[in-house]
Amino acid sequence: MVHEEVHRTHRIGWLRAAVLGANDGIVSTASLVIGVAASNARRSEVLVAGVAGLVAGAMSMAAGEYVSVSSQADIERADIGRERDELREDPERELAELTRIYQKRGLTAELAHEVAVSLTAADALGTHSRDELGIFETTAARPVQAAFTSAATFAIGAALPLVAAALVTGGAQIALVAVTAVVFLAALGVVGARAGGAPVTAAAARVTFWGALAMAVTAAIGSLFGAVV
Repeated sequence: MVHEEVHRTHRIGWLRAAVLGANDGIVSTASLVIGVAASNARRSEVLVAGVAGLVAGAMSMAAGEYVSVSSQADIERADIGRERDELREDPERELAELTRIYQKRGLTAELAHEVAVSLTAADALGTHSRDELGIFETTAARPVQAAFTSAATFAIGAALPLVAAALVTGGAQIALVAVTAVVFLAALGVVGARAGGAPVTAAAARVTFWGALAMAVTAAIGSLFGAVV
């Protein structure tokens, strides 16, 4: 009987960007809407501020993800390039280095050398990239994927509190946006945890707590400015 295992490591790249984008979209837009509403602004002004926050936030997330993940990709490419040069210039030293790595992981010297020779013959650069540099295909940097995923999920997350804000006015607007945002954040924590195979309760509580804190601080500042004005 074949034993099949389910792993989710291959989801790390897009899942991290998706959770970050959706979380930021919900929290930042809900906080912005609550802060503006708390300053006694009209509903039209609240919605304009929210839409502006959605567009600006999505573009910012895309740019930020692309730049940061591109930096990671540049480092990975540079390290792999250096490793390629070292393999070409001194293959024996690289073989010895690989052997030591496997010895440190628990293999005997003889077995470590045998494994190193076999893997080097099959794919020297891939083996060193994986076992020496820690660069894996499943977790390699993908700037375009990260940028698109983060921007898309930010826009979706930001749209949720905006819809709630459009339904009511005044104090009810603040309450509805806050409640729905907390619900959406909890749901996001559950979905993200399930997609990554992590504990659901801790993830949902973590996301909800920090989101609620951000909204509370923003509401307090909005009320303060509204009273001053």
